Formats: sequence, structure tokens, C-alpha cells
Amino acid sequence: MSITLLLILAATCIVSFMAFSNRRLIDDLILWPPAIERKKEYYRLVTYGLIHADGMHLLFNMMTLYFFGRLMESFYSEVWGAFGFGLFYLGGLIVSILPTYLKNRHNNSYRSLGASGAVSAVLFAYIMLMPWARILVWFVPMPAIIYAVLYVGYSIYMDQQGRGNINHSAHLWGAAYGVVCTVLADPGVLPHFLRALLQPGT
Repeated sequence: MSITLLLILAATCIVSFMAFSNRRLIDDLILWPPAIERKKEYYRLVTYGLIHADGMHLLFNMMTLYFFGRLMESFYSEVWGAFGFGLFYLGGLIVSILPTYLKNRHNNSYRSLGASGAVSAVLFAYIMLMPWARILVWFVPMPAIIYAVLYVGYSIYMDQQGRGNINHSAHLWGAAYGVVCTVLADPGVLPHFLRALLQPGT
């Protein structure tokens, strides 16, 4: 694990832990669309990903980022250089939340936090490279590509239902960004992915 992934993990954990007991810090960093619309606080399109609702929310996102981010950091370092993975992750934070922001830019009661959109980008970028890799989903081993299908289907369904506090739209846009960005970064990824799909034993 190199410095970029370590810095992202450390910064997110430190800021999240600080925010757990500091309501003002949460209010300053959270995605609150009217603050962007009225006060031009565009930094919130990034800082919302540094804070989390609780310890389990933080733990799940950071564990996912750690396990899948190592391969993707290596990939983006080769393609875009030393800051490649950082740029990819930053793009995931922004792209995954933009539709939510645009939809709720006049909604005073809407707030969103957590790195789930960017983490989804990392996860789905990983799946493009290793679709048949075994991953643990709540301690149940499952091929990554099967998880991707279930994840997308569930997120679409829950987003349409509009219930709960989870921003499923950000998950979906983050996943789409991860796939598209990785293919654009290295067009050879797409034929590699398609070949790999036909060879589930590899």
C-alpha cells in the first residue's frame, strides 16, 4: 500500500472520528445543497466524503477501500502517474454526488455524507480488472461480477423506492464512473474484461 491510499484512509478516519463528537464540523463538511447553491461552498462536493454517519458506516467503506484500492492504486499509478489514484478517487467523490446535488439543490432539508460513491467507483473499477475474483459479502464468498449485478439491481430498486437514509443514487453513479473512467484510462481494459467473463475459472 503506497502513500496515496494510506493518506485517503487516514484522512477519512481522522476527520470522521472528529466529526462523531463535533456537530459543527459535520455541518461544515456535509453535502448540504443549498450551501453550494447560495454560498458557493463547492468544497462540500468533496468534504462530504470525509465524514460518516457512524462507526459501522466508516468501517465498511474503509475496509472496502483498503481491500480493492490497493490494486486500483497500482493501476492508476501506472496509467496516470503518482497522483493517478488520488485523482480517480476525487473524481469518484464528485461525479457520484453531482446528480444528488442537482436534484436537491433547493432542498433545505437534504443532507448526504460518506465516501460510499467513491468506494463504489473503486470496487467496480476492480471488477473490470478481475470480474471472477472471490470477494466476501457479509462473510459470504461470491464472484465479484455476481456481486456487481446484485448490487446494481438492489441499488436501482431502493433508489426508485426512495426510502431510508442511504444515497443509492451515489452508489450507482459511483459504480458507473468507476467503469467508464477505467476503460477511458486504458481502453485495453474492456476487451480484457470481456475475455475474462468467458473464462470464469481463471
